[in-house]
Amino acid sequence: MTGFRAGRARMAAAVAGIAGLVLLAILPPSLPAYVVIVLTECRIYAMAAASLDLLNGYTGMASLGHAAFFAVGAYTTALLTTRSGASFAVALAASILLAAAASAAVGVLILRASGIYFMMITLSVSMCAWGLAYRWVSLTGGDTGIVSIPRPRLGFVAGGLEFYYATLVLFSVCLTLYLLLVWSPFGKTLVGIRDSESRMRVLGFNVWLHKYLVLVIAGAFAGLAGSLYAYYNGFVGPNTVDLAHAMQFVLMVIVGGPGTLVGPVIGAFIVTLLEKAVSVFTERWVMVLAAVYVVTALWAPRGLLGVLGVVRR
Repeated sequence: MTGFRAGRARMAAAVAGIAGLVLLAILPPSLPAYVVIVLTECRIYAMAAASLDLLNGYTGMASLGHAAFFAVGAYTTALLTTRSGASFAVALAASILLAAAASAAVGVLILRASGIYFMMITLSVSMCAWGLAYRWVSLTGGDTGIVSIPRPRLGFVAGGLEFYYATLVLFSVCLTLYLLLVWSPFGKTLVGIRDSESRMRVLGFNVWLHKYLVLVIAGAFAGLAGSLYAYYNGFVGPNTVDLAHAMQFVLMVIVGGPGTLVGPVIGAFIVTLLEKAVSVFTERWVMVLAAVYVVTALWAPRGLLGVLGVVRR
């Protein structure tokens, strides 16, 4: 019976996801340009938030440093396109590989800790990345950043929507890979590690290796999202990896619902749209997001999907 219910839940999630992707594919020609731009940003952040959910929600690794790998991808694309004239495919592949390499290098250090210590070390990694972006002026441009990042010319869609559809295709591919990962035996092992590391060790699983691999995988996906962000924004600076950006990813996961994949995607859309709406009235939108974080943590710790599940039951 439990397996039957899980199968029905997966089927419902797949149908809802396909319906959402179809809407995102057919609506843009009839939408205002600003709405199309915001939807593009929402999808980029959704890819990054879902990759963080692999750590926070599925493995129980409360990471606050995911923005560092996002920034590695963004700066890699910015440097390759502005200084070497690299193509879209080359910049994308290089961003993914370098973000994965950075995650692999950092993982050897941060996986020595757990709990609150793991959280603080990942936050320190993010702040170190911010310091490098701010101080390494010859490479990153310092506070000025890297500007005039050209949009890729793909030529498969007319009307200026080619980048929108390129991100939609990559978004769909990422969601498919996320789902295959969490539904696989590897993903089930991650959930077991989240619930009880000691039990998984007794059963003979290499807990450290599983956590290391998922950290590298999440870093690679974050690098992909960072690369698309650089193309989307046309500018990459230290704010890409500052504390507000790091916490924004965490907020997206918490608002939508950790350990669901669909939740962080919904949370990314909600937080991004909320940011755009609040920014119209005040520049202190970060305070509003902080208030949303506090309210969610206190009264909806399982996020929006958790609340809906309680209401349904």
